[in-house]
Amino acid sequence: QVQLVESGGGLVQAGGTLRLSCAASGFTFSSYAMRWYRQAAGKERELVAAITRGGDSTNYADSVKGRFTISRDNAKNTVYLQMDSLKPEDTAVYYCNVVRLPTYWGQGTQVTVSS
Repeated sequence: QVQLVESGGGLVQAGGTLRLSCAASGFTFSSYAMRWYRQAAGKERELVAAITRGGDSTNYADSVKGRFTISRDNAKNTVYLQMDSLKPEDTAVYYCNVVRLPTYWGQGTQVTVSS
């Protein structure tokens, strides 16, 4: 049973910082790449960032490049998303995801950025 538990969201002013965490269980964490997605109200789910299983390579959506950093700690079965210089358009529910089939989704964590 794959479980993904996101945390760390909250309310922050524009220009602020949040660090999201995703605690994973139910699979061999170090064997899989991980991703962060977000979904804003009324919009489709968007891929934000991805990281290889060893953490040696990352990729980002153009909208967050230079501001967000994805990382992982395989010893803790946890993937992180460091979000700096937050903008109101970053407001969304953020989800982590395992690059494997079938797809599993946790409850997500709400990020709200005020002007």
